[in-house]
Amino acid sequence: MAKSRDVPDTADAPDAADIARLARESFGWAELRPGQAEAVGDLLAGEDLLVVMPTGWGKSAVYRLAAQYLGGLTVVVSPLISLQRDQAEALEDSRAGDRPVVVRTLNSELSAGAREDLLGEISDGAVDFLFLAPEQLANEEVVDTVRAAEPRLFVVDEAHCVVSWGHDFRPDYARLGDVVDRLGHPRIAALTATASPPIREQIVTALHLREPSVRSAGFDRPNLHLAVRTFTEADDQIEDVVAAAAGLDGSGIVYTATRRQAEELAEAVAARGRRVAAYHAGLPKRERGDVQDRFIDGGLDVVTATTAFGMGIDKPDVRWVLHAAVADSLDSYYQEIGRAGRDGDPSSIVLFYREADLGIRRFFGSGSVDEDAVSQVLRQVRRADEPTTPAEIAEATDLPARRVTRVVTALAEVGAVDTDEHGRIEPEGDEPVRVVREEVAELDEQRRLFDTTRLEMMRHYAETRGCRRQQLLSYFGQAAPDLCGNCDNCESGVAREQLERRVDSPFEVGERVRHERFGVGTVLRFEGPAVVVLFDDEGYRSLSIEQVVERGLLVAADEAAADTSHVG
Repeated sequence: MAKSRDVPDTADAPDAADIARLARESFGWAELRPGQAEAVGDLLAGEDLLVVMPTGWGKSAVYRLAAQYLGGLTVVVSPLISLQRDQAEALEDSRAGDRPVVVRTLNSELSAGAREDLLGEISDGAVDFLFLAPEQLANEEVVDTVRAAEPRLFVVDEAHCVVSWGHDFRPDYARLGDVVDRLGHPRIAALTATASPPIREQIVTALHLREPSVRSAGFDRPNLHLAVRTFTEADDQIEDVVAAAAGLDGSGIVYTATRRQAEELAEAVAARGRRVAAYHAGLPKRERGDVQDRFIDGGLDVVTATTAFGMGIDKPDVRWVLHAAVADSLDSYYQEIGRAGRDGDPSSIVLFYREADLGIRRFFGSGSVDEDAVSQVLRQVRRADEPTTPAEIAEATDLPARRVTRVVTALAEVGAVDTDEHGRIEPEGDEPVRVVREEVAELDEQRRLFDTTRLEMMRHYAETRGCRRQQLLSYFGQAAPDLCGNCDNCESGVAREQLERRVDSPFEVGERVRHERFGVGTVLRFEGPAVVVLFDDEGYRSLSIEQVVERGLLVAADEAAADTSHVG
């Protein structure tokens, strides 16, 4: 039986040196990376934790080390069966004191008998690590079994999947906050490589994190050479993408905007003699798994893929990542390019940019919640004799289960439904259906606006004449050198010209400011004569420093508060 051991909250609690020693003795890690030991310390102190570190930085080390101290059951929510399997295998040779660690995965591949046996093991306290997808936690029996086992640590991997405007959104991720509450809110560790300030706030809110410690590190990947090639004609753009994919040394990934483009590029690159395959969500599951395995094992040189390809790709020697069109945001772009150069060797990152492609991304932006579906779901929840489940709602309304879950999430966000202690949906408030529908529509509009500004920041990255690394890092709230020396703009000299054009500003990076139209925001960076501000309600905006200062449109937030505090 797995035994829990309390971590003292005194001066005897493990410090960074103790944690580093455990890393060497238990996992054979010669040293920890910046931020890892501190993050472990936060969990051991009983704090909720948001870990924001790039792909390959070692986020999983945080929960593995914390679990060694905490003992008991650690639950790890992970989105893909393949990723669960990889994470579980990484723990196979670990030990808990004088015995091997017991690691189990709970997923749809288990037979009914094996599933019952596993739930029995959890009930008996015989499991140290349980890996499962968020959809498993929509099952009341699973949640009740885990709750009875009193988990010491609850880990949410790929936590950006809770973000309902992101392309990786998983509706069942959005309900994990309710699961956390039903489990009695054990220590929570949310892990993600997608880290802009709005994404962090969404994760904290969705997972019900309580004043979490936020640990971020390692966003600067100096081994990645950043470049953008600009086109006006689509044929020229695609021709250059194919030539690059066929001519660059080593293995690489080409990201595309559509499934059709992934297929067409695969054919064109194959005709140039490369071992290549397409990957997208429209392919059979077995074929997708085969493409991923062949790429990781070296059987393919190139994968042409939509954003469906990425999570769980643990290949350290990807030498280049190309984007045949702009990503939907810098959040997505950073995560996708982060699959290159994980071994630390030089790698090439190229965006093939055509302004017209922005229209495709706008078209495929976050979809609205169907108003008729909102009405149907809300009415069904209200007419039910007792709290109900998404599955029961789907059956009663004949709506797809995923759509129901998304609608329920939206209804919860506007306060029209709530979740009881058993995870069932119950009505909240008595506003007319029409009013609730309008509130959901307003929420959708806010997200559409935010998507627009995020795409605008993607355009800024593509069109900037400044240092690309500086712009990318500032988006994630990390300071960067004025000139990185390893992007196309630095190499050509235009970045220095842009730096010399910078206009003096009364504001500083990180300062809170208020705009008379856009409200309160945070200064992210300066680019020539412009200042980029992330506004709390309006998203990202690039403003002329001269105009906002001359017309008094932008002021320090504390000054604005002082100006209005005496108004009665």
